[in-house]
Amino acid sequence: MAFCNSCGTEMDAGVKFCPKCGQASDAASGAAAGAGNPSSGSVPAATSNDNVMGAVAYLTIIPAILFLVIEPYSKNRFVRFHAFQMIFLCLAMFAIWIAEFIIGMVLAFVPVAGPILGFVMGLVVFFGSIAAWAFAAYKAYQGEKYKLPMIGDLAEQQA
Repeated sequence: MAFCNSCGTEMDAGVKFCPKCGQASDAASGAAAGAGNPSSGSVPAATSNDNVMGAVAYLTIIPAILFLVIEPYSKNRFVRFHAFQMIFLCLAMFAIWIAEFIIGMVLAFVPVAGPILGFVMGLVVFFGSIAAWAFAAYKAYQGEKYKLPMIGDLAEQQA
């Protein structure tokens, strides 16, 4: 799946111009510009840079917010999508951890099984959060616009 370097719209393979903004795709511009260059068959620098920046947005919430403000990335739809998805993922994890804390406090009053269930629930929430975060960062690095359930649609609307 390719993305327009100008507006970030998803484009099918082999499309020469972006259907949204009309910008020439990498395949069309690379064929004309790199006709005599044997190394022009590699991935363009702008596309791999977008992939890296999309993955960097998942490091913490700070790069995600910065990418929404910094000029070259604030206009890139791919990077904006992953920045918004990271922000929404952090908000969702925070809400889930608050709910898990409250349920754990209630379970603490149940003898024997309560603390065990609270501990297991905490482990599931922790490892589930880590897995969702790592998977989304990996997919961004691979250049895919993978939408996490529920928050991916919100991120796409914002991007």
